[in-house]
Amino acid sequence: MIEVLEQTGSTNADLIARLAAQERIAEGHWLIAKRQDAGRGRQGREWFDGAGNFMGSTVVTTSAQTPPAYTLALVTGLAVYETVSAIVPDPASLYLKWPNDLLLGGAKLAGILLETSGDQVVVGIGVNLRAAPQLPDRQTTALAYVMPPPDLEYFAHSLATSFDSELERWRNFGLETLIRRWLACAYPVGTSISVHDPSGETLLGKFDGLDENGSLLLLTVEGSRRVIHAGDIVLT
Repeated sequence: MIEVLEQTGSTNADLIARLAAQERIAEGHWLIAKRQDAGRGRQGREWFDGAGNFMGSTVVTTSAQTPPAYTLALVTGLAVYETVSAIVPDPASLYLKWPNDLLLGGAKLAGILLETSGDQVVVGIGVNLRAAPQLPDRQTTALAYVMPPPDLEYFAHSLATSFDSELERWRNFGLETLIRRWLACAYPVGTSISVHDPSGETLLGKFDGLDENGSLLLLTVEGSRRVIHAGDIVLT
C-alpha cells in the first residue's frame, strides 16, 4: 500500500510517531510526501524538499533470526539501484556509495536514513527525480538532468516492488549474498576515498570492499587495513 501526503514534516518522523502510538504498520506500507518541510538525512542534516522528488518511508520488522538492522542500508541501496538502473539512460554511470548513497555520474542522486523504534526500523529514502540541492561539500544531481523524470507514484510503486524483493533475499539468504550483490553495484575496489569518522578524524586510502558484517574496509595510504563502522565517505 502506498499512502501519499500532499505535505508533511518528515515521513520518517510520521511513521515513528505512529509506531510510538501503538499503531500497527504492516510491512509493505509506504508513506510518501509530495513536500516535506522538516525532512532530514544522516547525522541530523536537513533533507532537501524538492517538489516532484521521491521522499518516502516504510517499516521493517527485525528479529533474532534476521541479519543486523543496520544492514538494511545495504538492502535499501540495492532496491534504489535496481529501480533507477531500469530507467536511467546509462546504468553504467550508477554506483552505490557506502553506507547509504546512490551516485549518478559521481554526484549524489539518492540517500537513505534508518531510524529504529523497538524491533522495527523505519527506512527513509530520498531520490532526486526532478531537482537537486546545491551543497557546499558534495556534488548532487537529479534524474531530470539526464532524462524525462518519472512520475512520482510510478517510481514509488517500482521502488516498493524492488524493496520487497531485496528484503526477501535479505531474510532468506543473509549477508553473504547481500554483500556480494551490493559490491557488484558499488564503485570499484581500489577507488581512492577519504573517510570522515564521527570523532572528526579523516583517513585517506582506497576502498577495499566490505567485511562479512557489511562494514567498509579501507586500505590506508600507510598500507594498513582499517574496518570502518560509521563515517562519511568522499571519493577523491
